[in-house]
Amino acid sequence: MRLPAGFAAYAARGPAFDDFLAALPGVVDGLVEEWRLTVDLPAGAEPAHGYCALVVPVRTAGGAPAVLKVGFPHEEAEQEHLALRHWDGRGAVRLLRADPHRHALLLERLHREDLGDLWDVEACEVVAGLYGALHVPAPASVRRLATYAEGWAAGLRALPRDAPLPRRLVEQAASLAADLAAAPVDGGDRLLHGDLHYANVLAASRAPWLAIDPKPLAGDPHSEVAPLLWNRWEELLGAHRSVRDGIRLRFHTVVDAAGLEEERARDWVVVRALTNALGRLQDEPGAVRQTPTDAYLTQCVTLAKAVQG
Repeated sequence: MRLPAGFAAYAARGPAFDDFLAALPGVVDGLVEEWRLTVDLPAGAEPAHGYCALVVPVRTAGGAPAVLKVGFPHEEAEQEHLALRHWDGRGAVRLLRADPHRHALLLERLHREDLGDLWDVEACEVVAGLYGALHVPAPASVRRLATYAEGWAAGLRALPRDAPLPRRLVEQAASLAADLAAAPVDGGDRLLHGDLHYANVLAASRAPWLAIDPKPLAGDPHSEVAPLLWNRWEELLGAHRSVRDGIRLRFHTVVDAAGLEEERARDWVVVRALTNALGRLQDEPGAVRQTPTDAYLTQCVTLAKAVQG
């Protein structure tokens, strides 16, 4: 197995990713042999990849089309197999087999079409339509959103007063994170995708659209809205309407289509936007990012302010 040049270039991220990439071809070859798979790539074609995983089209021993996904080990992806197994194909790609120790998943093969070509408001409606299937009672083994929210509150409060963020907004987000962490979820914690946006929904043969690539947590479904607002950001910047109006249109579309409580969804957007900013300020020195820090922090602040009027 030869790695795509674009994925191999991620070795520049640091020694851990470099080691992962060096071992990856052998891991893929071993899984193909052990699971009796056949690589299903046209001559000269390369496997697909995202930011953290290689996705190889394969066929099972019975000839069924599938994909083999092998990812870089990181916390957000550790429990992906648990969520996919729990959903069992309802609203999400179906898991066929998993090896968590090798961070490997065998998944049903979907189409390559995602929601990127749909009008963003229409795409928001599609995503909102998946919430009902995905937001089922969470298994006890999945990490709790409330635990993370407690840590976010502490991290935001610890930011120095001269941090390049509006102090009022930082304090508001910290207070909201603490309140949301302590607030019970009606009916108990729900299984959350965690990163449900336009590129993480693919067309399928057995359903119009299915979710992929969860970063699962157990908690409040109102927290799912935020990724739809910060993805496809360039479209908001280039639209005929203001960025604020574009954000609010997306927000209200999802809230209305999914029947969510507007205030609670808004509070989670503020928390997640400022938590993103906190994460950027905690970057290791020399970290390489696609969006410069100043622009990214502006995006986070713009998002948090827009949903509040």
